This record gives sequence, C-alpha cells and structure tokens, in this order.
Amino acid sequence: MAEAASGRKTGIRVLLVDDHQVVRRGLRTFLEVQDDIEVVGEAGDGAEGVERAEELRPDVVLMDVKMPGMDGVEALRRLQELANPAKVLIVTSFTEQRTVVPALRAGASGYVYKDVDPDALAGAIRSVHAGHVLLQPEVAMALLSQEDANGGTGRGGTLTEREREVLGLIADGRSNREIARALVLSEKTVKTHVSNILMKLDLADRTQAALWAVRHGLAD
Repeated sequence: MAEAASGRKTGIRVLLVDDHQVVRRGLRTFLEVQDDIEVVGEAGDGAEGVERAEELRPDVVLMDVKMPGMDGVEALRRLQELANPAKVLIVTSFTEQRTVVPALRAGASGYVYKDVDPDALAGAIRSVHAGHVLLQPEVAMALLSQEDANGGTGRGGTLTEREREVLGLIADGRSNREIARALVLSEKTVKTHVSNILMKLDLADRTQAALWAVRHGLAD
C-alpha cells in the first residue's frame, strides 16, 4: 500500500458521485482495498459533486448520469469549467446511447456499467487517470454518426505529419507521456501538438480527437 510521509495512503484520488448511498458504499468498500486508489469523498447529486470536486481536487470522479436535481451531464459541464478538472468516468446502469453519448460529449473520459467486474473498474480508473479514453464500439459509432449528421469536419489536410502521428496515438488511447516516449519528444511538446490539433480541427477534447482519427482512418 502506498503511504505518504504522514502515514496516510496516497494514490489516485477518487470522488464518488451517485444518489444511491448503497452504490457509493459498495464502490468505496472495493476501492479502499486498492493499493493505488484513495476515495477522498462522496456526493449524492451533481451539484454537490461539483462542490466537492472543487473542494477536494480529486484526480478521477466516478459519476452517475441519472440523478435528481443536477444530473451527471450538467455536472460534467460544470466540472470542465474548473481549473485542472478531474477525469470523469461515468458509472451507469443505463445502456441507451441517448444517455451515455451526451455525457461523453460533455467531457467524460469513458464509462462503465454498475455491474462491471471490480477489477475491471479499478483498471478503468487507472486508465482514464493515465489519459486514456474508454469507449465501447457501439457508442463510438453513435458519436461518429452524430458527427456525420452535423456535417463533421474536413480540416485534416491542415495537420502536419507530426500532428497526424500524435493524433493516431491519441486514438490508440495513449497518454501524453506515452506519446512522448513513442515519438521521442518532451511532454510539453506533445501537449503543444495536442492543443494545435484540437484548434485546427475545431474539436473540444481528446475524445472528439480520437473519434475524428477513427473516422478518417488514422487509428490502428
């Protein structure tokens, strides 16, 4: 178990946001036995989740979508407005694309279902914390279909060869650190390339960039 100098457990700081206390309790019980994951707080709805995220500065937020008051999608939008926003992993019992797709468009890094295997949940938390995007194939296709319906974007010709390489690695789920290692670049340079890619393609985040790369054949 990782320990700080004070003796407290350190690791990926996680905030649980779900309106069902029994769900939060179950998640906490499992996550607290993970050596590299620390549950730093809980919230019962989206508004409280935003407040707690601003207060606690977690690395990853596990967020339900359907909650009374402020739902998960609106909470996601609010979280993106914070300085250095946490990664958000949607934990939902809803499989409908109309429920999950808006959350991904609002900035979620991925989603898992509430009946997910515990070890898979821990792996998902580690994955989004590392900068990866978790998309099920059917949801990725739904997002691409919506992009096509909205006209998409055809600005790929404005990307440099290096930017296209970076974009392909984003689509492969690589974090900035992993991209830097693969291309023998500094993380700062990779971050600049990612910013340029988003600006040139008029995309909001890495999820949209990954989907753009899949749609235009840049992903493996």
